[in-house]
Amino acid sequence: MKFDVVICGAAMSGATLALALARVAGKKVAIIDPHPPSNERSGFDARSIALSYGTIQKLKQFQLWEGLQPQASSILSIHVSDRGHYAQTGFDAKEMGQAYLGAVVELEKAGQVYFQQLHSEPNITLYCPDSLESVVQFDELVEIKLSGGETLHAELLVGADGTGSKVAEQVQVSNKVQQLRQYALIANIELANPHKGVAYERFTSNGPLALLPMTEQRMSLVWCLSHEQLQQAQSWDDDTFLNKLQQEFGWRLGKFIKVGSRSNYPLALYTRERLTHHRVAFVGNAAQTLHPIAGQGFNLGIRDVAALTHAVAECDDAGSYECLKMYRNSRVQDRDATIAMTTGLVRLFSNNWYPTVVARNLGLLAFDAIPPLQGCVTNRSLGLIKN
Repeated sequence: MKFDVVICGAAMSGATLALALARVAGKKVAIIDPHPPSNERSGFDARSIALSYGTIQKLKQFQLWEGLQPQASSILSIHVSDRGHYAQTGFDAKEMGQAYLGAVVELEKAGQVYFQQLHSEPNITLYCPDSLESVVQFDELVEIKLSGGETLHAELLVGADGTGSKVAEQVQVSNKVQQLRQYALIANIELANPHKGVAYERFTSNGPLALLPMTEQRMSLVWCLSHEQLQQAQSWDDDTFLNKLQQEFGWRLGKFIKVGSRSNYPLALYTRERLTHHRVAFVGNAAQTLHPIAGQGFNLGIRDVAALTHAVAECDDAGSYECLKMYRNSRVQDRDATIAMTTGLVRLFSNNWYPTVVARNLGLLAFDAIPPLQGCVTNRSLGLIKN
């Protein structure tokens, strides 16, 4: 089977790329993934992801937002604060002349929407469930063998298969890993009062804490903790957990009344040593996996997708050196700046040394007083970055 592009990974980055290449670039695409989406209705514990304003605009260009919008929760304002200190700042959609700043979507629902569109798109062939077995790179094509026995040929192979990318393993492109000595504790929280579309980033003595608005008066919690703090939190029953969280966050959202199942994962910065190889490219978490602070990771990945789609649309051969060079060069500045911002925030707000505390609170106060600083930070936070 011969394709213009074969994509390994059908989660949101890979699926977005497949649909964008088919619709915008007119390419014949295959997409491989071992896990079909669940057809079950999402429950209380549904996991979610935040889409920036800029990401939503790109999804509109790829004719994808219409399917996601009905189940999305709009982010109308973002509030940023440092626990125990006066300084705080944020963004408000009305003040910026926008209808929203972003949105939160549940991953299971989004996966169902995407798979319906992948199945109905005539330029896309879906190999699911199936997985990558081996890769051989030739001068003018790449050969991909699947576990199910199929052999595919393509001008370009794209790794959109996450941090532990099988594509990267096959072509021997390693990750640089920087351990961040924190864990992300994930759970959904139910509120007694409506959240009114407000997202919160709260910096506490235990680490950054984010609450994102979901449907049905729920908030998606990401709480960054040290290993010792995580072990302690895992011992708490639901009532103790809600009380501890309330103490750390405060009462801006009113009373927390329910917590769902809790999970966690270690945090590290993974940076793929190369974004491209011979007839191979990486996007999303396969290219870089960031700390969840400021919610930049997925949105950076969608900018990867948009840049690669543009490059492929401009070139007759999707895997040519010129095409991959165009993609690689377009991503350097945005990628480096976003990684620097997120790792800088982690260091700044996970440090309780008094001069650092003073400096970061002065920074929060300065943000509201210095328009040029607002513009730079706001554009990156909202994903308004030119590729």
